[in-house]
Amino acid sequence: MTNYDAGDVLTVYGGTPLNGELRVRGAKNLVSKAMVAALLGETPSRLYDVPAISDVAVVTGLLELHGVKVTNPSDGEFVFDTSDVESANVDEINVHAGSSRIPILFCGPLLHRLGHAFIPDLGGCNIGGRPIDFHIQALREFGAVVDKSEKGMDITAPDGLKGAKLELPYPSVGATEQILLTAVRAEGVTELRNAAVEPEIIDLICVLQKMGAIIKVHTDRVIEIQGVPRLVGYSHRPIPDRIEAASWAAAALATRGDVFVKGARQVDMMTFLNLYTTVGGAFEIDDTPGEGGIRFWHPGGELKAVAMETDVHPGFMTDWQQPMVVALTQARGLSIVHETVYERRLGYTAALNQMGATIQTYRECLGGTPCRFGRRNFMHSAVIAGPSKLHAADLVIPDLRAGFSHLIAALAAEGTSRVYGVKLIQRGYEDFEGKLNALGAHVELG
Repeated sequence: MTNYDAGDVLTVYGGTPLNGELRVRGAKNLVSKAMVAALLGETPSRLYDVPAISDVAVVTGLLELHGVKVTNPSDGEFVFDTSDVESANVDEINVHAGSSRIPILFCGPLLHRLGHAFIPDLGGCNIGGRPIDFHIQALREFGAVVDKSEKGMDITAPDGLKGAKLELPYPSVGATEQILLTAVRAEGVTELRNAAVEPEIIDLICVLQKMGAIIKVHTDRVIEIQGVPRLVGYSHRPIPDRIEAASWAAAALATRGDVFVKGARQVDMMTFLNLYTTVGGAFEIDDTPGEGGIRFWHPGGELKAVAMETDVHPGFMTDWQQPMVVALTQARGLSIVHETVYERRLGYTAALNQMGATIQTYRECLGGTPCRFGRRNFMHSAVIAGPSKLHAADLVIPDLRAGFSHLIAALAAEGTSRVYGVKLIQRGYEDFEGKLNALGAHVELG
């Protein structure tokens, strides 16, 4: 534990219910992609309600390396001037990208603007296979030439990019974003089948449409893009972060608290809200313009065990799973979780068991439907026996969403926990320490 600096360790004094109000800003999974989309515009773009998270800092740096002038005229407002886009130094891209997987999405825009893109070896959270094969194959279908080197991949388009007919083997969010960002200026029509249709994808399509793109979303996960020769900048306010909202909702439930999440929207969270009610949580929608949100609270009494299966939208989001599992450790009976999106996402449960939870993981598909991870030796299902009395522990954060779940467990536990690696949480949760203090939690950095 000695390799963590003081700013990367959080001391959590558990056992206090979270009570109060906080605000969520634009969705992490949209904001970073909208920033990349700005590269496609020949005039400046303006993005509002941008959260102060490390992923935004990484993308800002990568844009600046490529000659984009990024300004921040007011809190949460960013302007991107792309009049001088240029190639960036390979080593600088590698250093600045760090563990982020965002650079792969620069390919299409840079090929359109410069005819060349370089992609470093990619990192990201270790939660299972997130292959870039879909991305690379899609770029080749558009006519790109991919050359692998020691430091990454050099991608060129000697004959320009042309529309293509594509079908994803799985409705991958990242691959769908890649295809959208590439197809909007490719010559001709692109048809994408088995596309992801998450709210963040639809919001990205809204951004691109504001820029002049022609995109039709058909039924059955089919998206059709008519390439255009020129795009302009956009002005956009992103959808709120439904993952952060659900994380605080689960924290309220696990700590027997009461939290109002300003900015949270019902339409983005309907599947989550159904499960939240089934478990025994309570919520109330406030639709006041500009001030609305969702109040989440534990109404007293016992929580009920449930069967939960993650899936692509409109199913139960994989990023909602870990925080809800912490709440399920407090539910009476046996809860079943079947993770169908990332095969290694249940690894964080070992730390919860260390804190007194009773969670057993299985290779079998315990959900209603067999998934692609069945019979493949992945521990992707879990049974949670509750309620369990959680006690404090020293915890090391393995990835972003599991990290916040560990934090929730420490808040719900009796005693003082030390959580190591909390900078990972800053990738997706703005000022989480300040928000915790505002909700009455007793936490200290260092």
